[in-house]
Amino acid sequence: MKVTLVIYGLGGGGAERVMSIIVNYWVSKGWNVTLILLVPPTKQSFYPLDPRVQLKPLDVAEKSANILAAISNAWNRVRVLRRAIMASKPDVVISFMNSVNVYSILACLRSNIPIIVSEHIYPGSSDANKIWQLIMNLTYRYADLVTVLTQNALPFYPAKRGYRTIVMPNPVVAAQPSMSETQWLEPHSLIAIGRLHPQKGFDLLLKAFHKIQAKHPDWKITILGEGSMRSELEQLRSQLKLTDRVHLPGLVTNVPEYLNQADLFVMPSRFEGFPMALCEAMAFGLPVLAADCLSGPRDIIENGVNGILVRTEDIDALAVGLDQLMSDPAKRQQLAKNAPNILDRFGVEQVMGIWQEAIDRVIARRRR
Repeated sequence: MKVTLVIYGLGGGGAERVMSIIVNYWVSKGWNVTLILLVPPTKQSFYPLDPRVQLKPLDVAEKSANILAAISNAWNRVRVLRRAIMASKPDVVISFMNSVNVYSILACLRSNIPIIVSEHIYPGSSDANKIWQLIMNLTYRYADLVTVLTQNALPFYPAKRGYRTIVMPNPVVAAQPSMSETQWLEPHSLIAIGRLHPQKGFDLLLKAFHKIQAKHPDWKITILGEGSMRSELEQLRSQLKLTDRVHLPGLVTNVPEYLNQADLFVMPSRFEGFPMALCEAMAFGLPVLAADCLSGPRDIIENGVNGILVRTEDIDALAVGLDQLMSDPAKRQQLAKNAPNILDRFGVEQVMGIWQEAIDRVIARRRR
């Protein structure tokens, strides 16, 4: 099988993590895999890639100063991307994330190459502007298949409007710590992972922790990730007098080592798609607490069995949930014991089997 995949870049996000898992899996099975990036060659992959993956950075990710420049840049992206796709001679093209999906669909028009586009956020919480949303709605009808992460995302792309859509959860791996660069956390460590962005709700976490911090003087928080909210979170940490109890190390490559030292994982997000950080923390065997977003955590966690769900954007509910788990090591142990069972549903072999069926179906449909 020859497959070409397209994504903006390979930074430290969840969709990028999924892409690295998928391409590494397929080359391990003997597939011919080309991975096209819009970013320049100088942008290195945050996640390790098998050297057999044929990496093609196109350097067409420049920002636009105005609407005319935006149109010109978009046309250039489609033109350059089409040339790269044609050169790779794939049996199927797979694209990740909404704007890149649009470019990929346009690049494949009239080529007779089947294309699958993957959404990696809950469509109801997409931050795409109205123009882009309209363009997405129009172009997605030309995709051979649209994959979404959860069942409640399906209504956004109904068959009666011309979409072909299936649920494709993210594949989860159980990483193991190398212990080569261990940075020991404090006893009783609470860990969170994600972009420092309003979506992830880390401001809510700091406020909730502040409510109960006096009751748990031996607990500290480590938030792994980087983003636009760093200065705001640092200022909030200072205002709440949590400077010595909340650590923001930034992006790290040894996440499993941090997970190995943590007592509890928390995801206070305002919205999600299918959060890889949560899944991998559970696969690792950590007790988890997550906000009950419209999509994502509720599809992964069976409340009270393999994790705890609390109301979204509710600081008091988050504080109560944290307090209960921080106070109850037996409950944490019970949740941790059940957490790795998510691999039975979302393990790599299971999810990649769904991908194989989807690819076979779209290729067969094109050949009819």
